[in-house]
Amino acid sequence: MSKLFIVPTPIGNLKDMTFRAVEVLKEVDLILAEDTRTSGKLLKHYDIATPSQSHHMHNEHKTVEHLVEKIKSGTQVALISDAGTPAISDPGFLLARACIENDIEVDCLPGATAFVPALVNSGFPNDKFVFEGFLPVKKGRQTRLTFLSEETRTIIFYESPHKLIKTLAQFCEYFGEDRRISVSRELTKLYEETVRGTAKEVLEHYTAKPPKGEIVIVVAGKHKS
Repeated sequence: MSKLFIVPTPIGNLKDMTFRAVEVLKEVDLILAEDTRTSGKLLKHYDIATPSQSHHMHNEHKTVEHLVEKIKSGTQVALISDAGTPAISDPGFLLARACIENDIEVDCLPGATAFVPALVNSGFPNDKFVFEGFLPVKKGRQTRLTFLSEETRTIIFYESPHKLIKTLAQFCEYFGEDRRISVSRELTKLYEETVRGTAKEVLEHYTAKPPKGEIVIVVAGKHKS
């Protein structure tokens, strides 16, 4: 049966690769990678010699139809991203949807993704939460922040280090300086840290100590009055 494997990869620590993920990547005919140079280090580490080709946000619209035909013809394909689970703020959704529309089975393996450990170690309620990923860069950003200011569930964002201070300042403005926030940085890596406090406190911390690395921001929901 034709099948697409979606395989999570470590978000930092290479030991977070699962046995099954390694097995699948060794057995398929082709690996679709966001950046073949980045994934090449992982594949080399686990002695995975399967051929790979690039599949990223700039070419995925053009290649989906061809890849679907390739899978239907019997080629076993696995999709990976640079880090974490494909399609979570990364390429993958378009191909998964196209495969489903063409009656191709999609098998997504469980594995690493950054927002889960960041959510759990924030200490905020996690029985209900909202994953927002990256906020709009320009158009729609203020509208989204205004909408989310009334959200009572825990909210999760991804952010780049050079935009963190701007985003935290906007959280102070739209959510209030006293809203509780948890920022997890470099998860699973050597310099992993989580900074917790009010929006104002966390903003002051990172203003004094500019951040580096991958960042997940977890914001407590608005307190119900």
